[in-house]
Amino acid sequence: MTLTLEDIKAAAGRLAGHVERTPCRYSRTLSEITGAEVWVKFENLQFTAAYKERGALNKLLLLTDEERSRGVIAASAGNHAQGLAYHGARLGVPVTIVMPKGTPFVKVEHTRQHGANVVIHGDTYDEAAAHAQQLREERELTFVHPFDDYDVMAGQGTIALEMLEDVPDLEILPVPIGGGGLISGVATAAKAINPNIRVIGCEPAMFPSFTARVRGLNAEAGGQTIAEGIAVREVGAKTYAIARPMMDDVLLLEEPYFERAIALYCNVEKTIAEGAGAAALAALLAYPERFRGKKCGLIITGGNIDTRLLASVLTRELVRAQRLVSLRIIGDDRPGLLATVSRIIGEMGGNIIEVAHNRLALDVPAKGAEFDIMIETRDAQHTHEIMDALRESGYPPRAV
Repeated sequence: MTLTLEDIKAAAGRLAGHVERTPCRYSRTLSEITGAEVWVKFENLQFTAAYKERGALNKLLLLTDEERSRGVIAASAGNHAQGLAYHGARLGVPVTIVMPKGTPFVKVEHTRQHGANVVIHGDTYDEAAAHAQQLREERELTFVHPFDDYDVMAGQGTIALEMLEDVPDLEILPVPIGGGGLISGVATAAKAINPNIRVIGCEPAMFPSFTARVRGLNAEAGGQTIAEGIAVREVGAKTYAIARPMMDDVLLLEEPYFERAIALYCNVEKTIAEGAGAAALAALLAYPERFRGKKCGLIITGGNIDTRLLASVLTRELVRAQRLVSLRIIGDDRPGLLATVSRIIGEMGGNIIEVAHNRLALDVPAKGAEFDIMIETRDAQHTHEIMDALRESGYPPRAV
């Protein structure tokens, strides 16, 4: 068995009217930032905020009546779980989901809210998947693999059909890789429609499963990546066989690029992307020379990010851009010193966020005081202007 364009077109027919036909829009600002011509496919606008609905629903619609009555089971870090749970409830199919312990709370709760029976088991996806297979045998359920399944791949491939309908002359598609289900479907459809289109895989550097397989290596995989949706230790056998001949390259991405991509989607496109969902844009930021001047189709694969984590990412981006900086000032411990420093910062247009006053630091004179002042500024240049003003007034700061 294999996957064909006809399979993907058939899946598109089944899914019509049941999933969102999401927009693919040109981003002028992201194009200016990256140097590429950027078109964004907003799969975070699906009801469960992720593209995984497509493959899950296609699989459910192909079950026999007996399989539907018994129910299905899957192992998932979140988005496949939500898509399967949501459409299972719509179709009256009982759904059990096994999730690893590190799954973001928002994904666990949303999956339960869609009516699935959630079982938390194992520290990794692989451990959760092994337990799901055990439950499948015990309860005679149908296992719906999140990626290594032809019907699931066909559903995911419908994204490429829509993108090339909207923007027929796309030249390059950077696609996130976890287990390989998305890139298998997308590459199959895209290459069948336009053999010259380039398909580039995007993996977190902490989980280089596809890269290792291509190079014949046993690479170490593990760590706390923000792109947990594609943190898979081993790519699927079926997905690898399908995707490998059609892929033009695989890029490994370090964590800061995922963070910056999430922040750009939020600040520029006013949309929410999870770590894995921002992988394609992260690739453009990490390897601009690979995409410069090319017409690129980026898929925001999902928007299910924990709100606390999102807040942290956005705050860290302010620090990275030197719009949020902590300045350390050492001066005489006398009345009015803090007021004077505050006045200088205020007159320069800076906003004081937090002040820490330390009289006990041993590297400060006994009659001195150390202040750590966190300020918010317009940009890095504004930060340096404030630091210069403090220095000229006799209070030389240093960033900490």
